Amino acid sequence: MSVRRTRVVLAVGAVAVAAAAIAVAFTGTASAASTLGASAAEHGRYFGTAIAAGRLSNSQYSTIAGREFNMITPENEMKWDTTEPSQNNFQYGNAEQIVSFASSRGIRVRGHALAWHAQQPGWTNGMSGSTLRNAMLNHVTQVATHFRGRIYSWDVVNEAFADDGRGSRRDSNLQRTGNDWIEAAFRAARSADPNAKLCYNDYNTDNWNDAKTQAVYNMVRDFKSRGVPIDCVGLQSHFTGGSSYPSNYRTTLSSFAALGVDVQITELDITNANATAYANTVRDCYAVARCNGITVWGVRDSDSWRSNESPLLFDGNGNKKSAYNSVLSALNEGTPTDPSSPPPSSASPSSSGPGNGGSCTATVVPGQVWGDRYNTTVNVTGTNNWIVTVTLTSPQRVSTTWSGSFSWDSTGFVMTARPNGSGNSFGFTTMMNGNSGARPAVSCRTA
Repeated sequence: MSVRRTRVVLAVGAVAVAAAAIAVAFTGTASAASTLGASAAEHGRYFGTAIAAGRLSNSQYSTIAGREFNMITPENEMKWDTTEPSQNNFQYGNAEQIVSFASSRGIRVRGHALAWHAQQPGWTNGMSGSTLRNAMLNHVTQVATHFRGRIYSWDVVNEAFADDGRGSRRDSNLQRTGNDWIEAAFRAARSADPNAKLCYNDYNTDNWNDAKTQAVYNMVRDFKSRGVPIDCVGLQSHFTGGSSYPSNYRTTLSSFAALGVDVQITELDITNANATAYANTVRDCYAVARCNGITVWGVRDSDSWRSNESPLLFDGNGNKKSAYNSVLSALNEGTPTDPSSPPPSSASPSSSGPGNGGSCTATVVPGQVWGDRYNTTVNVTGTNNWIVTVTLTSPQRVSTTWSGSFSWDSTGFVMTARPNGSGNSFGFTTMMNGNSGARPAVSCRTA
């Protein structure tokens, strides 16, 4: 998606019936989380927004973005025309501004988008065949390498299927380089940034019965069967008509997840910000274990590519809308991903222990400290099948996590981390809550 282009978004289906959700407060907390990102993090998910570098100087905009969200997607700043305006001349200034804004606040970043038929630089005009293919692959490699280790997930390929009702590939200059161009882009991205999640991202793929949805599903299934490195599918979910979204939306999410990939709602906005539709979208995501999180496409209505439809959670003056309250309530209803965990450990910050498959060592690497929070990275050696227990000191709390699968015990002060395919390091942001001296203890065992 981009604020510099337009798109036809299909109006689909009737209102999805809200699924009953058990209201469970985050274990060990006295009250529900008060921001979108904090609530999502407590349930092992993220709630993000799209950011434009040119708006970060607006204090209202940057304050809301930094306070409310724990994932950020650059709107245009990582696209081909911006990052490589002339061939092999790479410029990352605006993208780095967004990454710096996010990392200084303990917020993760989704990279958007490495290969796309739109917003290509002018120098690609007239290129075709292997010349264009090689230029695209070089671009994917250079950009993903530049940001290696700093991106949670990449939209490797964006919008490669047509809206023709037949589920066919879009006729683009990239498609004309050969039907395997998507696979080639994913393989290049994996080599360049091996620990990032690699996603295919598209719009009008929300309704399970649509030919376009089925075509993307079949591509992902084929990729998984042949070992093509794809980790996630992004559904843009630009819903129209107020509460108009497909009644089988949850089926779509769960069906993709059943292929062994994560699902991410990447560009959510809903005409007139219908509060019920927003809440039901959250509940549908929470009902699917591999739905990692949700990103709304913009901070305030005035920042939206659909600003005349008032589709976001904050109005043009930065005020929370009723949809904001419904989303936060739905996020707080969710149950932590795995409420069970081993008992607290008294191990030192670097420790090892045996398990069923030998031993492992978890080493704490202190990160940035700012304001009322600090970052921590944990590196694990000895095995790829590890379980790390992180013990906090009250009243500190983890607000954001990355590169692992996390659960908490009933006290809320003991977090268990397991691998999620992102490598043998993970990290988290801790809110001090008045205790600025304590740091977490970790212990490691094998599964």
